[in-house]
Amino acid sequence: MTDAFPWLTTLIVLPLVGAAVTAYLPSGGVIARQVGLGFALVTLAVAGLMALQYDAGAGMQLTEEHDWINVFGAHYALGVDGLGLLMILLTVVLVPIVMVASWHEVSPRADVFFAWTLMLEALSIAVFAATDVFLFYIVFEATLIPAYFLIGGFGREGRSRAAVKFLIYQLAGGLIMLASVIGFYVVSARAGNPSFLISELATLDIDPVAERWIFVGFFIAFAIKAPMFPVHTWLADTTERATTGTSVLLVCILDKIGTFGMLRFCLGLLPGASEWATPVVVVLALISIVYGALVAIGQDDMLRLIGLTSLSHFGLIVLGIFVFTSEGGAGAILYMVNHGIATAALFLIAGYLVRRRGSALISQMGGVEKVAPVMAGTFLVAGLAACGLPGLSPFVSEILVLISAFDYAWWAGAVAVSAIVLAAIYILWMYQRAMTGPTHPEVAGFRDLDRRELGAVAPLLVALVVFGFYPMPLLEVINPTVDTTLEQVGVTPEEPVVPTAGHAGEEAHQ
Repeated sequence: MTDAFPWLTTLIVLPLVGAAVTAYLPSGGVIARQVGLGFALVTLAVAGLMALQYDAGAGMQLTEEHDWINVFGAHYALGVDGLGLLMILLTVVLVPIVMVASWHEVSPRADVFFAWTLMLEALSIAVFAATDVFLFYIVFEATLIPAYFLIGGFGREGRSRAAVKFLIYQLAGGLIMLASVIGFYVVSARAGNPSFLISELATLDIDPVAERWIFVGFFIAFAIKAPMFPVHTWLADTTERATTGTSVLLVCILDKIGTFGMLRFCLGLLPGASEWATPVVVVLALISIVYGALVAIGQDDMLRLIGLTSLSHFGLIVLGIFVFTSEGGAGAILYMVNHGIATAALFLIAGYLVRRRGSALISQMGGVEKVAPVMAGTFLVAGLAACGLPGLSPFVSEILVLISAFDYAWWAGAVAVSAIVLAAIYILWMYQRAMTGPTHPEVAGFRDLDRRELGAVAPLLVALVVFGFYPMPLLEVINPTVDTTLEQVGVTPEEPVVPTAGHAGEEAHQ
């Protein structure tokens, strides 16, 4: 069963071809960068056309299904619902932005950086589109190849060690998940039809004990990827040592695979085990929220600080997923998108600042707003978005998650709401130390953002404002996916969806 045009396969193949072409172009020249960016923009255009074909209320769409390895029921199967579509769109938007922002940072090896970036884009799209568990596992593990070389090949001193640490953590999670993938095969084979298709696995009646073991394998892998406490320690080392462009690819795209997998596989295929594990997962999410924020407050390295803030933010996303309400689910998915936008802007502007200063230490900065007001202003907007300022898009996500947390338990909501206060502390304190006060002697000669640098972050800043005041287009795509997921878990909320423009109109009519 395949839709008329293979949109998703096209989206995967385009950047793969671009990676091959870019890698074989002369290094150090502008041609490789132009070709790589060209392929990324074409991929973005095709994704835009694909999105126009999507019907928000029609479930899994744009499907492709072909036999792959008949011996154990593996298929080349792709499709997207609202969750997959938004993650793919986030990916194809951020990749060209990263390329433009990294235009000179990765020279003279831009051909290598752009090639690995395009490969990571292709594999990430495949992860978000896979509707076969075995295919998902293959591309899930394959993303580690370009990620490892992007971390280890570019960035600051100590990057090789950070790349190895990243790889060890991710491979360990992948091997644990492999046991659960095999578990699905065993369960489906005993039912008489060996298959890895998500649509067929969802109909299986799995023994509760087996379901819980399979859940544990998937959840550990996704908690490492997300990341969550206590399997998060690779995160700060990576963002501290890698280029900021690489950090955007990892934190804003690759890490979303963790929370994506929790929704798609843990809740979607293992609902009973997900409910069983909820108390522990909620506690781990709350620890991640508070611990990530507290540790971020004490950091002097700006890039490490920004990386640790994501530990807190991913805690909020996981909390929204596992409280099993429409508000929580919608807030979690919306937060995945908004976190990607806000954190990408924060990383890229911080990267501009670090390259000018020659150091990421906040204690060696000061008074930047006097010599580079545009840089300071855009950094402040991105920072305020990260700490949930009303009027910027992450605020809507946080409110939905916090409402759901209080519905789950008052103590969960009370702990979760502390994230807002702690975020204000680490963001504003970072801004005060780096941007205000006396101008540091090494900062006095700074130039402000040029057109290329501002052009790279401008779309992100615009999105933060637009979706902050009008998140309805995103929620209209998210709500049907949340409804379907909650039905699979066996939860039917009294208020089925977060209101959108259409729902509001119907209620007014009634």
